[in-house]
Amino acid sequence: MSAGRPPKYKSKEEIQEKIDAYFEECKGTPLINKETGEPYFDKNGAPIVYGVRPLTITGLALALGFNSRQSLLNYQDKEEFMDTITRAKAQVERYAEERLYDKDGANGAKFSLANNFEGWREKQSIEADVNSEVTINIELSDD
Repeated sequence: MSAGRPPKYKSKEEIQEKIDAYFEECKGTPLINKETGEPYFDKNGAPIVYGVRPLTITGLALALGFNSRQSLLNYQDKEEFMDTITRAKAQVERYAEERLYDKDGANGAKFSLANNFEGWREKQSIEADVNSEVTINIELSDD
């Protein structure tokens, strides 16, 4: 008998289908006028979409049937799924990085990047001169 439980996915194509479905679900659904079949638009001309959800590592993990984000990270260590999961995580990372430019999403994006992705951390430096004002610099670094 072999030890351990059988793999959740048999192929990278199988897991990629689930990944694609998760990203598509997060886009939401446009609000459509039932009479004309045309989408409704907001005052800025953008289609009104409901059910939009942020891309997250935990959301991805749950969509793939894992019990936690750590289970997804562990599955990434399997050679046959490494590239597929790494690319999916990079899409979530890109989403968070883009939210840094959005005043409503910047704080959440900083937290997600610092805690879910390699190389992102907040640096704090304090410069002081006895005869001058104190300056505090806080920046998000991608090194």
